[in-house]
Amino acid sequence: MAEDDVYTNDGTVDIRNKPANKKKTGNWKACSFILGNECCERLAYYGMGTNLVNYIQDRLNQGNVAAANSVTNWSGTCYITPLIGAFLADAYLGRYWTIASFSIIYVLGMTLLTLSASVTGLKPHCIGHDCHATASQTAVCFVALYMIALGTGGIKPCVSSFGADQFDETDEAERRKKSSFFNWFYFSINIGALIASSVLVWIQMNVGWGWGFGIPAVAMAIAVVFFFSGSNLYRLQKPGGSPLTRICQVMIASFRKVNVKVPADKSLLYETADKECNIQGSRKLEHTDKLVFFDKAAVETEKDQVKGSVDPWKLCTVTQVEELKSIIRLLPIWASGIVFSTVYGQMSTMFVLQGNTMDQHMGPHFKIPSASLSLFDTLSVIFWAPVYDKLIVPYARKFTGVERGFTQLQRMGIGLVISIFSMLTAGILEVVRLNIVKRNNYYDLEYIPMSIFWQVPQYFLIGCAEVFTFIGQLEFFYDQAPDAMRSMCSALSLTTVALGNYLSTLLVTIVTKVTTRHGKLGWIPDNLNRGHLDYFYWVLAILSLINFVVYLWISKWYTYKKATGHAH
Repeated sequence: MAEDDVYTNDGTVDIRNKPANKKKTGNWKACSFILGNECCERLAYYGMGTNLVNYIQDRLNQGNVAAANSVTNWSGTCYITPLIGAFLADAYLGRYWTIASFSIIYVLGMTLLTLSASVTGLKPHCIGHDCHATASQTAVCFVALYMIALGTGGIKPCVSSFGADQFDETDEAERRKKSSFFNWFYFSINIGALIASSVLVWIQMNVGWGWGFGIPAVAMAIAVVFFFSGSNLYRLQKPGGSPLTRICQVMIASFRKVNVKVPADKSLLYETADKECNIQGSRKLEHTDKLVFFDKAAVETEKDQVKGSVDPWKLCTVTQVEELKSIIRLLPIWASGIVFSTVYGQMSTMFVLQGNTMDQHMGPHFKIPSASLSLFDTLSVIFWAPVYDKLIVPYARKFTGVERGFTQLQRMGIGLVISIFSMLTAGILEVVRLNIVKRNNYYDLEYIPMSIFWQVPQYFLIGCAEVFTFIGQLEFFYDQAPDAMRSMCSALSLTTVALGNYLSTLLVTIVTKVTTRHGKLGWIPDNLNRGHLDYFYWVLAILSLINFVVYLWISKWYTYKKATGHAH
């Protein structure tokens, strides 16, 4: 058997730092531990985050606006901290050790949160439903929450890339499995979310917050055990040094050589002589003809040598230049995800407010909380992820000839179109609801006699859009990122969710300011029966349509990266 058949060709090593054996490491046997870890971690995260606004309101005695802001600030932080985790993973620790160390911070944060909700002295003093938290009790709760935000920052950007690392890019059979991995990864996230939004929310509201936070803490501890159990099976990519330093080197070298002419023969540009790339854990990248200004950084001049060795701030390799070009090419695609994330964010805000005005009863005795309808988004993802993988991809492959059924850009585009329909559906439902209010003069009813289950289609469509856009984005950012910047690019894709949330806040603020002029109630008043929430949905639908048109133009312009040689 040739050595090539025994060991992976993508530069991965095992936990003992030896070349990874193809038979003994990686593939689905390693991924099952990673997927188990992710399912438990997401159960912990959503189990605590879904109902957090109620906890802060009831127990810490904050008002509506303050509690909502506390949750959105925390939530935004959870999607910004991945930049820290990604930087450490790519530059110094590698993905395995980053996930391992941040998971421990996460468990400590969850444990502290559970204690702050259940131990006398740490938990707020309550008489019936009237609770009073001291400044130090509130501080303990927020220290715990921000420890969790830091913990999740080391896991979120690394775990999907770490799972994909288990499949050798240079092996055709394994490369096919990698595409399936991203679908099953997203599927496992949603199994965790499903249990959280149904069972855990019920426990928090009916049994108590100590149990409600304790169970997610135990789930996170199980996630850590799961992760370490698979250590002998994992394939590890070596960290390639600081990606930000390399980006800065190319920019500075290019500007230093602003007057240097780039040769017509691109093979004269500077690159390491051997087959391998000089960046640890990365393959060489072929030269591309776009963004040629940065090629100046790879033009050799006499001043580039310092005492016989190359000064990296004056001369960079073609691969290093192409790394920067890859990131710049990704940015417009990244930006197109922000509006999609804004639409996605309506599930936890406007959809819930809309649901509050409708009949939430199931039979005479059971009432479904309007926030629990996000269950249908999760069920939609759980339905569509395997359908996409097992039915849509093989069928589409016959027509497109593309190994994955659709290109990643086509897949993301389909999701953007579906998200427009989810906003239109929500808007049409609101028009129908307001017509019922008008016809029957229901303006001051707490809820109108119209079942909340009419909201199911808009949740189901967002779930379907997620399977196309969010999973496509995960795969696209992993695939198109330079090898040694994969965690950083995964983190970058997560920041669209943070920015989408902030954009939603900004839109609501602007709409409220503009529509409440001259003493008017505005589109989104406290009594939605007297408002026009449908107009807000139309604004989002139009923004999504404009975003899609721009996306079509961007994706036409995009050139996929070309890698040569093996990583080492």
